[in-house]
Amino acid sequence: QVQLVESGGGLVQTGGSLRLSCVASISTWQLNRMGWYRQSPGKQRELVAAITSGGNTNYADFVKGRFTISRANAKNTVYLQMNSLKPEDTAVYYCNALILTTNIWGQGTQVTVSS
Repeated sequence: QVQLVESGGGLVQTGGSLRLSCVASISTWQLNRMGWYRQSPGKQRELVAAITSGGNTNYADFVKGRFTISRANAKNTVYLQMNSLKPEDTAVYYCNALILTTNIWGQGTQVTVSS
């Protein structure tokens, strides 16, 4: 059973930065794609950023230029560097991994941006 464990969430002021980490229980080389999603109250879960095993990335329009996804395969870890945070970035952030057609989710980490 593959597990994902997120960390790095917290409370930050508008304009601040946070770095989220997601550690996988298996080598990230085995994961076709890893990504970060977020969900705020009353809204659907939405894709924030994703990175493939080949290193290709894609970002939601609302984070382009502010967030960066990266992976450290030697550490089985994917990161989300979040800069210039806004109150509307407040949400629970979930790590996601895709193995063939199976989606795996972490437990989520809360990010709160105060105005």
